[in-house]
Amino acid sequence: MTPCLGALQVTMEYFKGRVFMDTKEYVSNAIRTESRDFAAIAERMSQVRNQRLLHAGIGLATESGEFLDALKKHVFYGKDLDTVNLSEEMGDIFWYCAIIADELGVNFADVMNTNIAKLKARYGEKFTEVRANTRDLETEREILER
Repeated sequence: MTPCLGALQVTMEYFKGRVFMDTKEYVSNAIRTESRDFAAIAERMSQVRNQRLLHAGIGLATESGEFLDALKKHVFYGKDLDTVNLSEEMGDIFWYCAIIADELGVNFADVMNTNIAKLKARYGEKFTEVRANTRDLETEREILER
């Protein structure tokens, strides 16, 4: 048997007995899990707090995407690393974080200090893969709630 024929047989065996749906069926099945209580969603979105947090969350995603796009162009396309642009995007990210901090009533310094305490509980003084894969989420949560 040729390698090509063997691969074809393996592929055919894999697909044997499987049921496939077309895109219309997929959409029909997928939207069953959509949250459709639009009155409740509208009520939650009528709250300024949620509007500000959503604005900041979308902004963080957008600015993070712009940061990653600049980095992608350097790493994958060979363009010069535009550190001025990266710094500018970082500032935009901080701006959105400021909205979150204001809305949550938290202080940046407190958030940074708590983050370091959490990381020390997770890794000690140095990152290891073992510690990363065996996190004590209960202890981390206790630190975050202090």
